[in-house]
Parts: sequence; structure tokens; C-alpha cells
Amino acid sequence: MNFDLSEDEEMLKALTERFVTDHYDHESRRGFLSGPNGFSNANWQLLGELGLIAAPFPEELGGLGLDATGIATVFEALGRGLVVEPLAEAVVMAGRLFAATAPEALRNLWLDELLAGSKRLALAHVEAKARDGLDWVETSAAACDGGWKLDGAKPYCAAGGGADSYIVSARISGEPGDPKGVALFLVPADAAGTSLHDWHMADGSVATSLTLDGVVVPADHKLCDDGLAAIARTSDLAALARSAEALGIMERIFAETIDYLRTRDQFGSALGSFQAIQHRMVTQYAAMEQSRALLNLALVSWGSDDFAHNVHGARAYIADASVRLGHEMIQFHGGMGVTDELAIGGGHKRLLTLSRWPEGPQAALDRYAGLLN
Repeated sequence: MNFDLSEDEEMLKALTERFVTDHYDHESRRGFLSGPNGFSNANWQLLGELGLIAAPFPEELGGLGLDATGIATVFEALGRGLVVEPLAEAVVMAGRLFAATAPEALRNLWLDELLAGSKRLALAHVEAKARDGLDWVETSAAACDGGWKLDGAKPYCAAGGGADSYIVSARISGEPGDPKGVALFLVPADAAGTSLHDWHMADGSVATSLTLDGVVVPADHKLCDDGLAAIARTSDLAALARSAEALGIMERIFAETIDYLRTRDQFGSALGSFQAIQHRMVTQYAAMEQSRALLNLALVSWGSDDFAHNVHGARAYIADASVRLGHEMIQFHGGMGVTDELAIGGGHKRLLTLSRWPEGPQAALDRYAGLLN
């Protein structure tokens, strides 16, 4: 089977790699993470100008209509660059979810600025009592004069720092845990009754805890009635993007460790000359190749009924294997491996977040086995 990229995919890969080369080094990345939103707003706007924000959107909405291979190509390159801009959460997840569910008039008000990078959305869905399956929604929405009133809390809004609006899941009928009765609403960040508290995830990215106390939104800010199903549909590509990013990070920190083992002397010999270390590195190389094979299996099933199944399988393996690889690379570097002085530590922290958000590898494995919807 031919896995060579098409000419357009090669151009997209080159564009992403050029962005990384021109705007990222280790010190710059540390500076971006220390910003108020956990990334560079200037870089975000540049990604809009380059068309990388628009790329995952359908062509009829001004995007490139990337398929699974195109999205994986971009995110693997972003992973190798250890890019901190939240394209997976804000674009592949929240942006595409909004484009797929918003009424046309509301979508038209937002879309141009979303694609240009001048506005940003975040998904506020996971709640404190949620477990694997993520369908526990206690936040409520009740119809009121001219709109909807929302009450509840969303403490785990990834990439929510500085977002202009939030896509909030809220229950309009049924009980928490029911698979139906959850709608999606667009809630502006400055809406009366909205309380925001930013906090840092393990990788340094800025998440938001969102509290809704009698927040009223217009009727046309209701996006859809089948909120959980809409989130699930969009989540497949987001999981693919996260898995491809994790593979890119694995490649980056593995390559840097190879260079280190070739130059670091111990007992008069390069560390890489010791057979025990070679065996451990070969084990991790095999894990990377297995990760790529599973990712490719998902890519070739794009458009078929097996796509979501294969994505869950790839994510289950990569989420676990990537963290183990990160642990090994840190071990080879010693104490320096966990510091911010090296890309190894930052890459591993990102792998930890990718492996556990929005759910862990066991949940992905359960989905692969058909135990979760």
C-alpha cells in the first residue's frame, strides 16, 4: 500500500515545518508558554494568515477540507516542533464542532474571524463527576423569555484561557448520565453571570474553569439538541490529531536522545555504545513504528465505518506507548531530562496531557472494544 503524501499534502507539511523553523526554538517555546493564554497570540494570528487554522474546515466554509491524512500530516509536524498553539482543541474540536452545529446566521457572524485567527472558541463540556464516556452532564439549560438560562460548572475547559466564547453542553431534559437530552450553546466569555478561572495543565497550557450562574443567551445561540452525538462525531478527528501530534513529539525526543547518547561519554565510551542502552532504544523505536502503523491503519480507513474504531485503537496504543517512551528518554538524560532546560521535559509533559485528555488510554481501548459508545 502506498503511504506517500500527495503534492498538496507535501506542500502543507512543508508550510507547517517552515512555521516551526521560523518561529520556534526551545527558548521561544518557553516564552510562549509563560504568556497569559499559554501560547503566542501573534503566532495564532500568523497560523490564520497561513491558512493552517482554516485547513481542517470544509471547503464550502472557506477551509481546505483536509481529510484524515492531511490533518495527521499537519499535527505530526506540529508535534515535532513542540508547538504550543492549541490547534487540536480550538480548531479541530471546538471550531469544527461550531461549524457543524451553529445556525447559519450565527455561524456567518463568527466564521471569518475564527478562520483568520482573530477570534477563538473553546469547548466547555467535561464536568467534575464525569468518568470514562464523558456523558455526565449536570449543567442545565431552561427556556426563558427570548433565550436560554444556563446554570452549572465546567471546571475542565482545555485551551480555554482567553477564548472569546465557549461551546457549553447543558442538559435540557433527562438525568445526568443519560445519552440524550444534552444541547450545545454558545456562551460569550463576557456574558453576565459567567465566572472564569484559569489554571495550568501538566504541559503548561492554560485551561479554564467556567461557572455559569443564571447566564442568559439568545435563542439563536443554541447550536443543536443532540450535543453528545455532535461532540462524539467531532471527537474522532480530534483524537486522530492528538495521536499524530504525540507521534511527532515521540520522534522529536527520540531523535534528540539518540544525539545525546552518541556524544555523552561514560567510563571512556559513548553511552550509545552500551548494549543494554541500545536494546532499550530499539524497544522504543519499535513502539514508534507500531504507533505509525496503527495511525496509518486509521488513515486508510477514512470514509469507512471502521474509521472511528481504528482511531480509538491507535489512540489507545499511542497514549500509553508515548508516555513510556518519554519516561525512557528522561532516564537516559538523567536529572536534566525533567528540567525546562531541555525539550525532553517539555515534550514529555505534553505527552502526559495528550495521553490523559479528554480521557485515558483505557477508555480509548474500551471504545475500540465496543464497551463504550
